[in-house]
Amino acid sequence: MYFENCFLTGVFCDTPFSGLFTLNFLYIIIISVGDIHGGQLHTKSTLLSDISALGLDQNRPLLIHSSMKSIGETEGGGDTVIDAFLEYYGDNLLMFPAHTWNKINGDYNIFDPLTEPACVGILPNLFLKRPGVIRSLHPTHSIAAHGAKAAEFTSGEENCVTPCPRNGCWGKLYDYDAVIMFLGCTLETNTLLHGVEEWCEVPNRVSDWTEQLYIKIDDKYHSVLMHRHSSTVEDVSGNYIKMEKPFLEAGIARKGKFGNAKVYICEARGMAELTAEYLRREPDFFAKL
Repeated sequence: MYFENCFLTGVFCDTPFSGLFTLNFLYIIIISVGDIHGGQLHTKSTLLSDISALGLDQNRPLLIHSSMKSIGETEGGGDTVIDAFLEYYGDNLLMFPAHTWNKINGDYNIFDPLTEPACVGILPNLFLKRPGVIRSLHPTHSIAAHGAKAAEFTSGEENCVTPCPRNGCWGKLYDYDAVIMFLGCTLETNTLLHGVEEWCEVPNRVSDWTEQLYIKIDDKYHSVLMHRHSSTVEDVSGNYIKMEKPFLEAGIARKGKFGNAKVYICEARGMAELTAEYLRREPDFFAKL
């Protein structure tokens, strides 16, 4: 019998028989790992087919917000997911957010882009280890990029003084006409919309105060006074989901599937422009349910 990607479990039962004695049964159950995870063990080949079915254009930069857990059981784990996207995109621009905002602050204030882990999941951290991947030098909202234009795209972020400035990587997603994929994530994780609020100068989104941070570049430390995200409400990003319906209706976003994960494929320019329209009419649009 064929038992690859399966495991055994047992259930032991005591069953009375004619009131005189007990028969002891050990039920051996063969369980397929694939059955536990939606009936399929994903491979590099199946994931490449999923990418192709999403209709992604390799010539357009792609940034991926991700949840590895949502994809389901994958042969080789997260590295196989990275392998599939790298093979599909080749030398074209592929990116993951590599944020460190949860840890870098006025007390823990040295950002080393070569060693500091990202706080946004398994896949970005695996991606950071790949040859040719370049991480931007933003101390709290960096992006990791691979491809011929990776150095160009990630350059200059050591000079940023706000989380998502228009001239930083999050603004370059607009300039490069990038696509943003939400892989098993909702639009609440849409960092671009933080940027749009910042570019539209929505009040109470970026702090007046700064923190003294340092970026390790080679063996030197570059000093930066960084403003931070700051809001009068607990978490405005929780309300970014309000844009899901407008994005879908405008054709700016569409749905798909990758492994077991639900996916949104979104146009960076379209999202930025439509969101800016909403914010011009009502600057506190995301501060309200």
